Parts: sequence; structure tokens; C-alpha cells
Amino acid sequence: MSVDIVPTTVERARVESPESRTQRISTGVLITVIGVLLLWMAFTVDKSGQIALSDAFADVKLPTLDVPGTATVLLSALLVLGAGVGFITGRLSARLRFVAGVAAGAGVLVGFIVWAAASSSLPFTLTSQLNLTLEYATPLLFGVLSGVLAERAGVVNIAIEGMFLTAAFAASLTFSITHSFVAALFAAALAGVMMAGVLALFTLRYLVDHVIIGVVINLLASGLTGFIYQQLVAKNLAAYGTVQPMQAWRVPGLESIPFLGPILFTQKPLTYLGILAVPLVWFLLFRTTWGLRVRSVGEHPHAADTVGINVVWTKASAVLLGGLFAGLGGAYFTVGSVGAFQDNNPTAGNGFIALAAVIMGRWNPVLAALMALFFGFARALAQTTKLMQLPIPSDFIEMLPYLATIIAVAGLVGRVRAPAADGMHFVKSH
Repeated sequence: MSVDIVPTTVERARVESPESRTQRISTGVLITVIGVLLLWMAFTVDKSGQIALSDAFADVKLPTLDVPGTATVLLSALLVLGAGVGFITGRLSARLRFVAGVAAGAGVLVGFIVWAAASSSLPFTLTSQLNLTLEYATPLLFGVLSGVLAERAGVVNIAIEGMFLTAAFAASLTFSITHSFVAALFAAALAGVMMAGVLALFTLRYLVDHVIIGVVINLLASGLTGFIYQQLVAKNLAAYGTVQPMQAWRVPGLESIPFLGPILFTQKPLTYLGILAVPLVWFLLFRTTWGLRVRSVGEHPHAADTVGINVVWTKASAVLLGGLFAGLGGAYFTVGSVGAFQDNNPTAGNGFIALAAVIMGRWNPVLAALMALFFGFARALAQTTKLMQLPIPSDFIEMLPYLATIIAVAGLVGRVRAPAADGMHFVKSH
């Protein structure tokens, strides 16, 4: 007697935790709401949009694209809505959700740009938009590297804003005295390292709560720079408040490339330095022994200690290196852009935006840098569209980076996992 065994197929149902489900739905609702807004905007324009591929002063004039207004914005809105519905229904795999998120982001950017161009008699100058994006993203690139380095080592870095502010003042004061950009950048880097040293000392030696000491450092930076400014700089602006900002450095031969030349190869030295720093930090973290130790103490410090890694020193070195990058980012706000330090909060919350970019970038230097470019793009939109006299005020557009920061911190960008020991104190076992 033979028994036929009929193979059965067991389908494994994908189990989704309540937290993941809530984040997925909230992300989908957010994308859907943006899609509905784009859908409404599509019917507020009745003409084509002019998108200029070169500005009025470009040596090589590129053609201006004539893009259908309503049709393009409508298609962008439908793309965003489709992505939002895909998130809400939960029928997309993790990979497809990533693709849908990228498609939704592209749809929002294209839809808004075309709507802005179709809503104005002036063209939307794409070259200027992308050029400003790199300029505004410059301090954020340094800020996210500071945050990634510290938090990969397990130290929460709320103090990026304070490092920015102190470094901006140090760079301005040093340049006023020495008239040297090199000296100003060195002073900015040193100021960032010193503030990072305060963070490392109180979190690693005295075991103070990471968030609390970060807030204290920010307040200390604000009070200290304000006090020295009033007592020293304001009383002798000619000697201590004269700064000539850096000029753009044009890369010979490459600056003349149509479209890409004015964007990539006519930037200020700090921008080039920030772009080069991103792969450098990635290499340090993921391709060196030091980086392996940093990541190990950020995940399992006690396990790292048992194999002979000096946990405190490894954490401190990562925080101090992050302070150096934050210092260079702070220099942007004075010698890198506007000139002399002004006692009116010149950093304007960019340190907190950088921290949001770290979270959205999942503590990866490359992804966080891309988020910094996104925030720079959002800020540049306000400048690019200011003269276009859009139906919405430019102040609302300037608010977008800060609104995106709130969305990121609220956890509406999907589930992210910080290093396991991030914010935890380490006490060596005896």
C-alpha cells in the first residue's frame, strides 16, 4: 500500500507590529494630504510654466523649458496620491515602499516647481535653485557629520547649534584680527572641538543626561557669544567686527560646463570641503578599525570593553572629531557667507535641522547628507520664488525646513533605530 504525500504550501503571513503599522499609516496619511494639496494646486493655474536652465548672467545661454502647468501638476499629484494610498493599504513590500517614497518626493518637487513657474510671469531659474541648495546645505553637511559621529558612538548630540554659534563667533573675531581665512577656519574648528569637549566631559566623566547637557551647551554658547560681542566687538567694530566673506572659487575648465558648471564648480571653499567630508566620514566609520570601535561602543559598550576597547576614549574621540566638523560648519555663518558676526542668532536653528537630518538619514553619513541637501533645497525655494510673487507668501515657504524638522522628529518618516546605546551612560565594570 503506497501513500501519496501531497506537498502543501505554507504561506507565511507578514506580521506587522502596532508601532510599524502606526508609522506606516501616518506616513501614508501625510503623503496623501500633500497629494491632495497638489491636486488642488493643479486647478489654480491655467498656463504653462517657464523653467530656465541658465540664469540671466550665464556665459552660455540654455533654452527655457515650456512645461504644461495643469497637466504636469495633476500628474505629480496623482503620483503622490498613489504612493500615499500604497502606504495606507499596506500592500507594498518594504522595497516598494521605498520606491513609492522616492516617487512621492519627486512628484512633490516637480509639481511644486511647475506650479510656481505657471503661477508667475517670471521663469523658475533651476540653476539658481540648485546653486542655492548647495550653499544653504553647506553648514548642514558639517552638522550632520558631527551628529552622526557622536551618536554612532552613543552620545546624543543636541549641542550642534551651540557648536555652530560658538564657531561662527570665533571665525568672525579671528578674521577681524588676522585677516586670514585659514586662521578663521582654524579658530572655528577649535571652538567646535572645545564645545564638543564640554559635551564629552559631562556625559562620559560626570554622567550627566545627554539631552540636558546639550541644551545647557546651547544656552552657554548663546550667552557667551552675546556677552563677548557686547563687551568687546560692539565697542570697537572697526577692529573686531570687520569681515570679508569668502568668494566663490571657480574650478578652471569645469566652470564653463553648461548647466552643471555654475552649480557644482562655482561654489565657496567650505562647500567643496563639506562635500568631500561626507565620503571621508563614511570611510572612517565603515572601513577603518577606529570606525568599527566607534560603532561597537555605540551599540554594545560593555561587550566592547570586554575585548579591550577603551570605551570612554573611543566615545570622546568621535565626539571631538564631530566638534571639529561642527566648527567648520559654524564658520559658514560668518566668514563663509554673510561676513561679521551679528548678535541676532545667525545660526537660526540650523543645528536642530542638522539633527533632524541625522535622524531622517538613519545615522548614516551619506543618507544624512542627502537629507541635508533636501533641507537646503527647501530653504532655497523661498529665495528662488521670492521675486516670482506667488499666491502664497514666501514666509510660508521659508517655514518648510522647520516644518520638515518637526515631521522628522515626530517619527512620521518611518521607523528608524538609533544606535542601541545612544544616550546611555557607560560605567566600567570592575
